Amino acid sequence: MVTLERERADIIDKFKREIKSSPEIATGFYITGEADFVLYITARSMEDYELFTRRFFYQNADIKTVKTLVVVDRVKATFSVPVEVSEDT
Repeated sequence: MVTLERERADIIDKFKREIKSSPEIATGFYITGEADFVLYITARSMEDYELFTRRFFYQNADIKTVKTLVVVDRVKATFSVPVEVSEDT
């Protein structure tokens, strides 16, 4: 979870571009609430993850805080949404 220093359109747009151009970020969400963004990051090892965090997070002056959750076991992973589409639409 990433919180930016300021909520300005130019900073948010710049960060969105950085997310899109980073191959380590599998999925990124711009959210409301406790943080500004949720990122799903992939890394081959914790060493690779550390290198990514140093480059992507710690060298970015627009980032205020980063909170990390490390996946121990993928119990279920899907982005499908079971929504029925009406024939009227």
